[in-house]
Amino acid sequence: MRTSSGELLVELHRDNGVPLHQQLESGLRTRIRSGLLRADAVMPSTRALAQDLGLSRGVVVEAYQQLVAEGYLISRAGGHTTVADIATVALAPAAPAASGPPRIDFKYSRPDVSQFPRAAWLRSVRRVLNETPNDSLAYIDGRGTIELRTSLADYLNRVRGTAARPENLLICNGFAQGSRLLLQVLVALGRRRLAVEDPSDNDLKDVARAAGMDVVGVPMLPSGIDVDALEQSGADVVLVTAAHQFPTGVVASAETRAALVAWANRHDGLVIEDDYDAEYRYDREPIGAVQGLAPDRVAYAGTASKTLVPGLRLGWLILPSWLVEPMTTAKLMDDRGSPVFDQLAFADFVARGEFDRHLRRMRPRYRLLRDTLIDRLAARLPELEPVGVSAGLHVLTWLPDDLDEQAVQSAALERGLGVYGLAPYWDGGSGPAGLVFGYGSVSRKDVVEGIDLLAAAVAAIRE
Repeated sequence: MRTSSGELLVELHRDNGVPLHQQLESGLRTRIRSGLLRADAVMPSTRALAQDLGLSRGVVVEAYQQLVAEGYLISRAGGHTTVADIATVALAPAAPAASGPPRIDFKYSRPDVSQFPRAAWLRSVRRVLNETPNDSLAYIDGRGTIELRTSLADYLNRVRGTAARPENLLICNGFAQGSRLLLQVLVALGRRRLAVEDPSDNDLKDVARAAGMDVVGVPMLPSGIDVDALEQSGADVVLVTAAHQFPTGVVASAETRAALVAWANRHDGLVIEDDYDAEYRYDREPIGAVQGLAPDRVAYAGTASKTLVPGLRLGWLILPSWLVEPMTTAKLMDDRGSPVFDQLAFADFVARGEFDRHLRRMRPRYRLLRDTLIDRLAARLPELEPVGVSAGLHVLTWLPDDLDEQAVQSAALERGLGVYGLAPYWDGGSGPAGLVFGYGSVSRKDVVEGIDLLAAAVAAIRE
């Protein structure tokens, strides 16, 4: 017979002939020496541990006294028994120290998290904690709270030109969960081939292949995805970033948007619209979502990761009617629903206009960073001409023929600078060379110094 403590994990074998106090001593001694019970950790009282393990208190007292005598525990009169500060035995060889991150990092997909509106968010959290009925804290509809779905539908219809209804919205833990569930459901419904923009982010390609889909790249044109090539691809689902293509920055034209909807109607296809950073626009009029043109042919995906902070893990899908029920079932099976308090706080944050105010405050900050980046590139590396600069949090520059992507990245890293090539984003891994600069999380000073370091790296390569 074996027993263990719920308050303190220690196993006792009552039928192996070893006295119980010795088993208890050995178990505690091993956990202390291995570092699993850390110095100054408070031990359960002898009475509580005895009751938990089904032992007489005397057995536990004897074990504690022995460990105190050996120096593993410290007992203070009238106080708690604590773990002594002793040298521990390493559980495994220490991993070699990894090289530190670049001192200046132009890595994409990083907003300025220091600007998260904590005071406004706290006000929303307080209102939610004070005013939310108890019933709202139970298991909820798999689509998410009605409060957040209503607030988001109103916001997206007003700002992004969608045709959203609360009943067609589903709240998820970021775009990562939403896209994974969507692709799994589509495979279960018989969809077999996903077309992606080429170049594009690799994450969803890997998720699609893991779900059992074929993935095919479709070239980008100055007007957006090449719909003629899409027609020949044999795809029944296509993923687009129509408002601000990643990574080229291309904005899909009205003709391309209409052609996408026509393709979906002809082939009973589905367009997945990833609207990841369209709220940040600087030099052009806002572009409405494709979903507004064909709500039953487009699954629209949005997220708070770029507009607020990634750590919130809040995303949303506007689904065609025929996908609502299977997606709701998939979400419930996956995690029983996203956290209620976060949803209700964000619903209040959006409904009271705090989201709009935050975006209005951030646009000029990001625009200043973008302008600084473009100006410094023009001054120090004019051959690296930026493209797709009118919106978002990144800029792409093509590389001239005499510069190799990997060589530039390595030379920059030697100088403490993180820059990132375009190669990972091409379907099949080959295409014109370029660099993607994420500027959301760097300061103006770092932008200037970073481009100066890049210029030095390029000069060293050419020499």
